[in-house]
Amino acid sequence: MPFSCLTFGDKKDYNNLAEVTDKYDLGQIVKSEEFCEIFRAKDRNTLKMYTCKKFLKKDGRKVRKAAKNEIFILKMVKHPNILQLVDVFETRKEYFLFLELATGREVFDWILDQGYYSERDTSNVIRQVMEAVAYLHSLHIVHRNLKLENLVYYNRLKHSKIVISDFHLAKLENGLIKEPCGTPEYLAPEVVGRQRYGRPVDCWALGVIMYILLSGNPPFYDETDDDDYENHDKNLFRKILAGDYEFDSPYWDDISDSAKSLVARMMEVDQDQRLTAQEAINHEWISGNAASDKNIKDGVCAQIEKNFAKAKWKKAVRVTTIMKRLRAPEQSDSAGASPAAAATGPAVSGPANPLPTAEPSGDKGAPLTQAEGSGAVGGVSAEPSAAPQSADPSLRCNGETPAAPPSTAVTSDEQNG
Repeated sequence: MPFSCLTFGDKKDYNNLAEVTDKYDLGQIVKSEEFCEIFRAKDRNTLKMYTCKKFLKKDGRKVRKAAKNEIFILKMVKHPNILQLVDVFETRKEYFLFLELATGREVFDWILDQGYYSERDTSNVIRQVMEAVAYLHSLHIVHRNLKLENLVYYNRLKHSKIVISDFHLAKLENGLIKEPCGTPEYLAPEVVGRQRYGRPVDCWALGVIMYILLSGNPPFYDETDDDDYENHDKNLFRKILAGDYEFDSPYWDDISDSAKSLVARMMEVDQDQRLTAQEAINHEWISGNAASDKNIKDGVCAQIEKNFAKAKWKKAVRVTTIMKRLRAPEQSDSAGASPAAAATGPAVSGPANPLPTAEPSGDKGAPLTQAEGSGAVGGVSAEPSAAPQSADPSLRCNGETPAAPPSTAVTSDEQNG
């Protein structure tokens, strides 16, 4: 199906709204997201159903930028595990994007409905996502917002494929990227540390997704008051910067060493040491027979219902498209201070509290090289938050986190889009 007329030059040939409604029957709003409204739409000629995303230009420059960005990226891609763009219209007031309709369930819902769920099931999910990500990375596209909510089954058939949705934050990697964005619980250390970054951030997010699917728990989480976003994010980001997660007992007792190995390789704090998506596909847990067939459904489902059904998690898992600028940090007397700078969560008005960050130990804390380090804003670090207690100290993934110099504060200025 050919795309409708859409140009980004000085002279616009806008579609009329009637052109959209003559071709598609737009149903009721299914949901409203940060930048757009989502509808079900039916092609009046073929009667085929699609998803329609409507972006209102009046909602601001960031909305217009998100719409144009998603169109630009989706026109470049064609992969069985990525929802395909079918049609585009631009009127004077709106952008309309028509995409394939995924009628299956989210991954969480699928797991809860299974009578039997094993590592091998998880491996099948992760493999499909990794193949799509490896394809994107071959085109130098960084998704930047991989998370469980953006992974859905294409249909309700037993062996339905997994598809990735939501590309409005995706970016073509022309050199390393500077602006931080994404969802806090899935952010890689180099994003939190305000360093330049690229495709490895997607691999970190895949490690977080794999961790959750195997245990029902998020690797990085902070217990704070439901509405205390600032403290939640500061504590969360300390742990991410330090790679402070564990393979806790009893949740990981029945998980294979191969699975733990892949998670740890995907969640390397040093992005230069992190597995690429293609390397992860070749790992024995994905391409071989290392994934266990043991039923882990009861333990995983119990933790999913405990952790992810909470309103707290639903509030916490939110897209961060604007992050506050950092004030120039105070000079530290420590010669070994990390180049990673502090970061905050979603932009809010009003003053921000200081955010201490932790300098990871050993090789994982080594400064990133070349252009990556050049994007950091000064060196800050602080006494890390205490790691959760594990039944077995050897399960600590990234070693002990040393004390470090005092932190700096962040300002309430918003990052320009």
